[in-house]
Amino acid sequence: MFAEDPLLHPSATRFAACLQQQRLAYHADPVPTLAQRLADLEALKALIRDNETALVDAVNADYGSRCRFETRFSEILMVLEDIARTKKQLKKWLKPQKRHIDRLLFPTSSCTVMPQPLGVVGVIVPWNFPIMLSLAPLVAIFAAGNRAMVKMSENSDQLARLLIKLTPQYFPADKLQFFADDAGSGPAFSAQPFDHLFFTGSAQTGRAVMANAAKNLTPVTLELGGKSPAVVAPDFPLPKAADRILWAKAFNAGQICTNVDYLFLPAGTEQQFTELAVKLIAQRYPDINNNDYTAIIDQRAYQRLQIMLDDAIAKGATAVNLMPDQTPEAGLRKFPLTLLFNVSDDMQVMQREIFGPLLPIKTYSDASEVIAYINSKPRPLAFYPFTHDKALQQRYLAEVMSGGVTLNHAILHVGQHDLPFGGIGQSGMGHYHGYEGFITFSKLRPVFYQGSYNSVSLLLPPYGKLAEKMTDWLIKLKG
Repeated sequence: MFAEDPLLHPSATRFAACLQQQRLAYHADPVPTLAQRLADLEALKALIRDNETALVDAVNADYGSRCRFETRFSEILMVLEDIARTKKQLKKWLKPQKRHIDRLLFPTSSCTVMPQPLGVVGVIVPWNFPIMLSLAPLVAIFAAGNRAMVKMSENSDQLARLLIKLTPQYFPADKLQFFADDAGSGPAFSAQPFDHLFFTGSAQTGRAVMANAAKNLTPVTLELGGKSPAVVAPDFPLPKAADRILWAKAFNAGQICTNVDYLFLPAGTEQQFTELAVKLIAQRYPDINNNDYTAIIDQRAYQRLQIMLDDAIAKGATAVNLMPDQTPEAGLRKFPLTLLFNVSDDMQVMQREIFGPLLPIKTYSDASEVIAYINSKPRPLAFYPFTHDKALQQRYLAEVMSGGVTLNHAILHVGQHDLPFGGIGQSGMGHYHGYEGFITFSKLRPVFYQGSYNSVSLLLPPYGKLAEKMTDWLIKLKG
């Protein structure tokens, strides 16, 4: 019954009541001052600062074993940096923008664009970086003067319960509320008539979210995933490439939407790359059961990875376990980082986003092969070319379209707060981070100010010779 009509889900009533409460508060104060917005950002910072240990512990509990350094570095630090930068820039962002006006037609008038709040924004959060992907959108949402309702993932239950408990200490309910995913309440949430809906997650779920939002004509930002490739050019030092690619692939055990999903190596370098990889992983992760190496989020995800690995091997792939002498503890869901050679397109690892520590490797002889292969697939969320050749860099940038790019490294463009983040095509739509996030959650409202002289008064019906002559003159002038 709930699947047919999400508004019949028990949580739908709670969502609707919260939305009504926040919308009434928005109408009572539709354009918060700079001081109010800065206060909201300060409150968000205080929530993080005051409760950092509890937040990290909650994520660790949800994962079973989530590297604490990675949580603090990639989530806590990233959001605090975003808040700090936004506070410095916000006064400038709020200023109305003057726009060009035709002085011949409107000699005393003017045009501006005013960024104004949308109202109430819904945020749907995935489990892989649940602190950053819930709080970072709030930085832009609050900077733009909005209110927010945030639904957490079913795999982030401990964090969701903590945020539900903590948030009232820092924000009124008509400004911000968090919700746990109770009995699959996602469809009921996305079916609410928000002023904007922000979703991060899989393309499959993104389609359902967009379909629900379409019923209310709610605009959406979709941050999805896909198969993000890396390519190492012959001129780039292979040890340096291996160092950086394996850092990315092992981070959060590969459970990152922008991670390297598959890799192109120059033909003949497979053995050297493998030897480098084995050595690097042995140095970095001497004990797979240590908290430095993150667990797979749940048994279903673990089993999905095992099925993908088994499928690849059954279809002819060569698997290289980079943690061969280590035995994961039962129940910890630690999946060894594994290279896969001789992969083909009929394998699941080359058809689906992996979202884990499996790295398929293809070889190539010419850059044209790489470009043609990537362009034959849906546009990826990220692209990682490794080359110092400026001409080749520009060729890859020009001929391969993706959501974002890191040259000569991986993932790092995501952490640059002055760069917009977002996908294209099946990897998503819309942007956030920095100024682009502020714009996403604002209505850029065009305003025309009529001046003292009204030129339109000369062009009123019944249209006579003066109107015709003026129109003829203007057309000739513009032509």
